[in-house]
Amino acid sequence: MSKIVDMDLFMSGIETLLGEGKEVKMTPKGTSMLPFIKGDRDSVVLTTPSRPLEVGDIVLARVGERYIMHRVFAVNGEDLTLMGDGNICGTESCSATDVIGLVKEIHKENGKVVKPGKATFWRFLKPFRRYILFIYKRVII
Repeated sequence: MSKIVDMDLFMSGIETLLGEGKEVKMTPKGTSMLPFIKGDRDSVVLTTPSRPLEVGDIVLARVGERYIMHRVFAVNGEDLTLMGDGNICGTESCSATDVIGLVKEIHKENGKVVKPGKATFWRFLKPFRRYILFIYKRVII
């Protein structure tokens, strides 16, 4: 059974729970984190970051009026560049203070629980993502 909830109210609740030191499990939407997180199928467990964010971390952040779950692509002091694994170009910028949560676990649709890696090889493949994702979306999904 699913319910439709106002996004701002939902995210406010997540921020409150994380601020209280609790973990939150949620199901992200969209394809921006393919192939590592399938929107509407996989779910993630979020925690409050307890260490400085690093390149490769998957975070939930508030960027302007939007909330996004993307991977940290670059760190420059407190400034972060974020990019979804399923994106072939385009990045978002935010401050470390805009990060709401850090993905601790990915719960796959088959029940498997995965600790998120840093996706170093996937970031290296950025010039080829267009082709890899094209095949992935046509053949695997």
